[in-house]
Amino acid sequence: MFLANIILPLILHIVYRVFIFCLCFLCSTEKQFLRYKITAFFKTSTLPVFKAVAVCDGRQIAHYSNEERVWIRSSLTEDDRINAPEEPPDSRDWLLHLLNTLSDCTDSQCSELHVLQRVIGCELEKLSDGSVNLRAFDDYGFDGEDFMAFNSDTLQWIDKHPKAKETKIKWDQQTVRNELLKQYLKTCTDWISTFNNTKKTPPDVRVFVKNAPDHSKLVLSCLATGFYPRDIEMYIRWDKSVLVNQTSSGIRPNADGSFQMRSSVEIDANHNGFYDCLVIHSSLTQTRAVVTVWTIYQHKLSAESLWSLITGIIAAVVIFLCVIVCCIYEKKKSNVGVIVQIHSPVSESYLKRFKASVVQSKVLVDTFYSLLLAVAHGT
Repeated sequence: MFLANIILPLILHIVYRVFIFCLCFLCSTEKQFLRYKITAFFKTSTLPVFKAVAVCDGRQIAHYSNEERVWIRSSLTEDDRINAPEEPPDSRDWLLHLLNTLSDCTDSQCSELHVLQRVIGCELEKLSDGSVNLRAFDDYGFDGEDFMAFNSDTLQWIDKHPKAKETKIKWDQQTVRNELLKQYLKTCTDWISTFNNTKKTPPDVRVFVKNAPDHSKLVLSCLATGFYPRDIEMYIRWDKSVLVNQTSSGIRPNADGSFQMRSSVEIDANHNGFYDCLVIHSSLTQTRAVVTVWTIYQHKLSAESLWSLITGIIAAVVIFLCVIVCCIYEKKKSNVGVIVQIHSPVSESYLKRFKASVVQSKVLVDTFYSLLLAVAHGT
């Protein structure tokens, strides 16, 4: 009985803590990438359509203009724009010719829909042990299926579809083009490595608390914004244990090219404990984490405190009315005193009484003001 009730739950709790530690620190990775996504397709009985965009870490940095027949870059600093790799070597016309060949179309028109897709670029993955994986790729798809992939080490193509075998033989013989592709992909990996080491912005972490629709609950929210690169981890914890049933907005882009993420969780409003938000990001030094703490007690509004607030407001109104009545009464008395002062030397007593009433009124006003401040800060 002792083993079942005491020792076993303790062991399970320790195992859970170790698992969460591994999840937060040992299993974390960071990825950055540059991808050119190109799509060409024939609509039924129409001319071919060509679309292309460049995406770096989830944000579009360039697109192809069919009107001007050029790539237009954006969302990069001047240095990054200069040093970023050029667009893929194969031209728009070359890709449209390939689409036409694979589709068996005549006169640049087809009787049915055919789609050619290409993704070329590079990816950097930094593992928790400090090691880095670099990968370059040039992959083709046709009509929704994998078609071809380039191996930059062997300068050979890998056919991934029965229809690609003939194309593979032809492309393997294009040694000059394959060498250009290899150099292009190397430039890409060199750039993404430099970009990874230089462009890092730490997150601005803020925490919020509000009443839930169920008045016995509170909603804790943690917001991290302005960070770069994209990958981040966020955990809302109670006494350093990660809470379950957390909801997340996912990682979203900001207008300035940085990113943001929000997580929320409901808790019992009367539950005591130490709540914090743990954020892990590569821009943070040493522990790579920042911890922000909630002050829960400031947001609890019980029935007792509500009645205290109402009582304080009523008292403030009563005192305010008393001050107004006293001021009106003393003003009438002061007017009589002034008249007597002009016509009779005995009126000095009225003047002293008037001054005393003014002092008393000031004290009442100061008391009223102090009471209002107390009500505003929570009675």
